[in-house]
Amino acid sequence: SRPQSELQVAKICCMLNFSVLVSLCVSGQLSCISLPRHEEDYLQNVVGSAPYILVLGQDCSARYQLLNCLLGERLLPLGSEVGGACGPEGGACRRRKLCFTHGRQTRLSLALPGQYELVHQLAAHCGRWDTVPCEDLEIQECEDPAQRLAELEVTLHHALLQEVKIMVLPCRGVQPVEEALEDCKRGILPIILYAVSKDALSAEQVSDLQKVRETLPFPVCFVWAPSGPSDPGALHRQLLSLELIGAAAGSCACGAPAQTQSILGESLERLQRVLGPFTRQLLQNQQVEATTLLNAVQCRYLDLFINQAFDMQRDLQITPRRLEYTREKEGELFSSLMAIANRKQEEMKDMIVETLSGMKEQLLEDAANLHFTDIIMSSNGESVSSKDIKMCISQIQDLIVVQLNQAVANKLTSSVDYLRESFVGTLERCLGSLEKNTAESSSNITSNHLKQILNAAYNVEVTFHSGSSVTRLFWEQIKQIIHRITWVNPPSVSAEWKRKVAQDAIESLSAAKLAKSICSQFRTRLNSSHEAFAASLRQVILQRVLLLGALADSCVSVCVCVCVCVCVSSGKPKMGRELGRGQYGVVYMCDSWGGRHPCALKSVVPPDDKHWNDLALEFHYTRSLPKHDRLVNLHGSVIDHSYSGGSSIAVLLIMERLHRDLYTGLKAGLSLKERLQIALDVVEGIRFLHSQGLLHRDIKLKNVLLDRQNRAKITDLGFCKPEAMISGSIVGTPIHMAPELFTGKYDNSVDVYAF
Repeated sequence: SRPQSELQVAKICCMLNFSVLVSLCVSGQLSCISLPRHEEDYLQNVVGSAPYILVLGQDCSARYQLLNCLLGERLLPLGSEVGGACGPEGGACRRRKLCFTHGRQTRLSLALPGQYELVHQLAAHCGRWDTVPCEDLEIQECEDPAQRLAELEVTLHHALLQEVKIMVLPCRGVQPVEEALEDCKRGILPIILYAVSKDALSAEQVSDLQKVRETLPFPVCFVWAPSGPSDPGALHRQLLSLELIGAAAGSCACGAPAQTQSILGESLERLQRVLGPFTRQLLQNQQVEATTLLNAVQCRYLDLFINQAFDMQRDLQITPRRLEYTREKEGELFSSLMAIANRKQEEMKDMIVETLSGMKEQLLEDAANLHFTDIIMSSNGESVSSKDIKMCISQIQDLIVVQLNQAVANKLTSSVDYLRESFVGTLERCLGSLEKNTAESSSNITSNHLKQILNAAYNVEVTFHSGSSVTRLFWEQIKQIIHRITWVNPPSVSAEWKRKVAQDAIESLSAAKLAKSICSQFRTRLNSSHEAFAASLRQVILQRVLLLGALADSCVSVCVCVCVCVCVSSGKPKMGRELGRGQYGVVYMCDSWGGRHPCALKSVVPPDDKHWNDLALEFHYTRSLPKHDRLVNLHGSVIDHSYSGGSSIAVLLIMERLHRDLYTGLKAGLSLKERLQIALDVVEGIRFLHSQGLLHRDIKLKNVLLDRQNRAKITDLGFCKPEAMISGSIVGTPIHMAPELFTGKYDNSVDVYAF
């Protein structure tokens, strides 16, 4: 049951981390990234798989002996009870495929594979039995084809069957091995056992084993039956030559157990000595593969986050200057436009006077020739009522407004176009010059947004061309001034009367008041646009600050995933005596772990989420950095839920153990040559970290470890962060901290100061 419980742990780990990955894939900037289909299928298969023991063998007798040994009872007949022996190639055998499952009551039934149970009278149904009757094991000659393909399902109340199912495959003459394994390709974790009863495998048996490996690429455990081969060495050499088994497994380069290989075990009497470790390692390797895949996927996302942080940091270095420049230029633009609006009042008045003077005769002529609409006039031109007189006056006013609108608006538009080109155009060109060397469009988001704000605030061209806003207010003012003229009903609506009305209307217009009204509207528009621009700019700055997201949360997920993987593959390390204490943890001796020795064990109990995040970042950076001679190697990490009697959770970081730290070495005495070499080693380590974009931020004597040749290595990346993610936090050891650290604005030169 222990391997099965470990498999359940792996399933839970896979499901938790798989949900984390899915949530990452559908969030924000990662919507374009998805889990590769083959990786997703593999993880889903691992989560949904259950252990399934597949019993194969050279003949039915060997398979039945192996099954009885697994269950610890004589459930299948042996020897002469079995009946006729299998032929040299199994051609004479007629015994069915057997499936063993768990149930409260013992029962036998025939069922089509993966379908339904057949109504069939079995010999076991006729009375009590301890051994499955031979008649039920064999296919009868009179059975129809459907019953010949049916498998015998045996339901038992057995502890082993609570955890796994067992299938005993038939001989090749009854059903080819590839057909028998067709239903075992998905949804199961096969544990393949092969019972050996002869000195060598026949060509047909070797062919069947090759097909098994093609169908199910899992290791095979070969077990000797009691009447096994007389020369086990010959069988071992044959299996080695056919590459059906491998040499001793050993450990991989990382210290974890190597991939599970097929083995030739001992006899059935010692099956537990072989089957237990074989099954446990097989299940553990499944967990390691799944968690390794999860870790690789999560590291890809984490690297993406870090790369985005570097891009963002570059953007944040440029954007504040760009924003400050934009704010400054916008202020100059606003002040200039306000000053021009004040100065333009006289120019606008002169322009209106000039326009009216130049158009006066044409306006009077057009007014005299105006034909009124919707007014019934008498033949001699006398009006019918005062209402008609007002309508006539209104139409004359509209004529003047329309023609003046066209003339004056054209001149105003050309003037405003000049202002726009002189000021807004200048600012846009400045922004464009800042962006022309940028290859990625994502870094231009702020400038594009600012240009949109500027266009929305100062694009007066559309206003004048569309005749809305200022233009409408301008001509409404004209009409209001004209309406204030006191008219006397004329004796008749003649051409002279129309000219008189038009002339009085034109002379009543005040160019000074119109110019003042236009400038007032222009200043109001500038003020509102300036305030909107400033508010939008503040919002852009706030968004830029908030873009420094919680990268460490993703590191925690990676840390947990890898810890489960390492704990399963290498086990929990054993603590030795205490070597030293730091601000956040205790360092212990560890004789060996994961095939490596000697080791040091750093035990850290994170008190809150912030320390979890910092520890996760330390784990990620130390683990993901390329191996370097001047950095202490991290072998692995394990999360210990039983630390301090289960009252707290500790993270155990297993790393290489060195001889002493630099502080102890200096006290013991070091020659000048050794000191210079140590200084060069530390510089080399710092340069390597900086080349990877990382700041250590806690370079000190106790964080420099020495080996027995007094060569130095840097350790403790607890405060290490990418330069792109430095948020101004004050960390480190005070006596070694650079002064600029206390300002919150610093770069990698703080490591040089500490050195």
